[in-house]
Amino acid sequence: MKKILNNSISLFIIAIILMIIIPLPEFMLDLMFIINIALSIIILLTTMYIKEALEFSVFPSLLLITTLFRLSLNISSTRLILTNSGNAGAVIATFGNFVLGGNAVVGFIVFIIIVLVQFIVITKGAERIAEVTARFTLDAMPGKQMAIDADLSSGIITEIEAKRRRNNIQREADFYGAMDGATKFVKGDSIMSIIITAINFVGGVIIGMVQGGSTFAMVVQTYSISTVGDGLVSQIPALLISTATSMIVTRAASESTMNVDLTSQFKSQPIVLIISGIVLIVMGLIPNFPKIQTFTLAAVFIFLGYKLLDGGSEKVIEHENEETGSEAPAPSEEEYFRNIDNIYELIQIDPIEMEVGYSLIPLVDEASGGNFIDRVVMFRRQFAQEMGMVVPSVRLRDNGYLNPNEYVVKLKGEEVARGEILVEYFLALDPGSLSGEVDGIETIEPAYGIPSKWITKDKKELAEIYGYTVIDPLSVLLTHLSEVIKVHAHELLSRQDLNQLLNNIKKENELLVQEVVPGVVSQGNLQKILGNLLREGIPIKDMETILETIGDYGSSVKDTEMLTEYVRQSLKRTITRKWSEGGQIKVITLSTDVEKIIINAINKNERGSYLSIDPEVMQKLVGQLLEQISKLKSELNTPIILTSPFVRGYFRKLLDQFYPKAIVLSFNEIDNSTQIQALGNIAI
Repeated sequence: MKKILNNSISLFIIAIILMIIIPLPEFMLDLMFIINIALSIIILLTTMYIKEALEFSVFPSLLLITTLFRLSLNISSTRLILTNSGNAGAVIATFGNFVLGGNAVVGFIVFIIIVLVQFIVITKGAERIAEVTARFTLDAMPGKQMAIDADLSSGIITEIEAKRRRNNIQREADFYGAMDGATKFVKGDSIMSIIITAINFVGGVIIGMVQGGSTFAMVVQTYSISTVGDGLVSQIPALLISTATSMIVTRAASESTMNVDLTSQFKSQPIVLIISGIVLIVMGLIPNFPKIQTFTLAAVFIFLGYKLLDGGSEKVIEHENEETGSEAPAPSEEEYFRNIDNIYELIQIDPIEMEVGYSLIPLVDEASGGNFIDRVVMFRRQFAQEMGMVVPSVRLRDNGYLNPNEYVVKLKGEEVARGEILVEYFLALDPGSLSGEVDGIETIEPAYGIPSKWITKDKKELAEIYGYTVIDPLSVLLTHLSEVIKVHAHELLSRQDLNQLLNNIKKENELLVQEVVPGVVSQGNLQKILGNLLREGIPIKDMETILETIGDYGSSVKDTEMLTEYVRQSLKRTITRKWSEGGQIKVITLSTDVEKIIINAINKNERGSYLSIDPEVMQKLVGQLLEQISKLKSELNTPIILTSPFVRGYFRKLLDQFYPKAIVLSFNEIDNSTQIQALGNIAI
């Protein structure tokens, strides 16, 4: 049964081809006409109930099949009309008699009007919309791809979600490109229907007169009924398909079906119904205007508008009651803080906190339709999969002292980042290869410091065509928050988080945890080692390797900085994957003289080792580094400095205060299969 269903379309198309060649009896032709009408109704209703065009992506192919089906029915009906004295079945006769009403001229006029409405109004409009949509969809593809890449790199979406979005963009472009060509089938079908109708009528009259036995008036009457009936029984389904074509190419972005959208959007403006009813009443006062119909319709509009308006007010009151509540008044501030436990709430500090101005509240508040929390949850999952650490919850607060469009990110109660967002605008980032300019409000993207513009919604597609990366306001906010969390991840790793990580490892390797913690290293020192890794962007997902390395070296090495270096070397595959590209890694190296200077400047005391380097030498080193970075800016997106294992940690601390974005790796942290390409060298 399943195989039959899977091959039913192929069998149906073969049957359509056979219908063009093999004559059909009247009964079978009636059945095929009814199937054609039913199929067109199903297609029309399907386009009304889908939320987006890609839900009915088979429509362009279906358009070709239905057009071919109608043409084969036209050929079969023409064969019967011309060979069976105008008798081509009950469906054609019924349509012809019903429309003609005894007047052949009226029937032909009605038929011509239906064909012209379909051809000039509906089909022509659908064809133009499909053509324009296909062109703009293809032009906007690069910008949409860049926006997906930006969301993926910032951790807002997962790799699976990015792949799904890219696939949808490609499918959307293919769909509208196919629709652009498929609308030509409907146009050609309209032209052919007029030609076939003319052939049926003229050919039928000629055959009827040659065969004899009937008067000219009877021949015209017979073939008028069959001709108009045949035309209508074909064109009414064609009109439904054309309407479905127009609906599917004019569908705007929506979260509901067309029925729900129309109902909800008309209901959202009840005052419009009331005004329309008043206008109808005024029109009804015009002399000789049909008053019963006009006043009845006006009363219906006014009644519906009043009920909707009254219902909206009740909803507002209910919503206010939900917010304010009808319970007993809250205790006074003095009474509340008499309980000493309530005072402790004042000194609690949230790990991550975001304060927003009042204009940004709808953007982050779920009650106002914002999906900020859902996006944070997606980032938390992505960050956990990538870095092996779970980001704590983000506390949201509104702050009346901030500018309306401003937001502040706080870590443990202190501000670490700030930015501004225009809610009704989109942020257009300049990737450096624009083909045109759009007007907007100049700004700097808060997360990466890229020159950008705030543009209005109507300029979004144009900006994508010009090559801008266009990001919505919520994505700008999430990107900035995610970058702040990545930079300060080492501060967010608490003892409680560490305990949960260890408990998670115990499920698979309890013996390892018991051996290392606290026998070899305390939880406090383990937290420092993990923090050192996170500070430099090294994932701590492979906790078993980290613990095994600490277990190997921790007995003889007590310095957490040195233990961190050993752990980094054990994670060389992870480090290589993170910073290499295409099997090679591009770096800036240190000369032997520079490494000797650093080694000679290392001092040790009871608290550990530190670097004591001459300020003049330090200034020369930093100057050389900045010069190399500037020179290689086009080849190195992220500056990577390669050193010997002993020097790496000290040189990294030296750069922290001058160039914290630089990545410092040692030779022992790069996998042997990776090719090292030295683009520059730092020397004094």
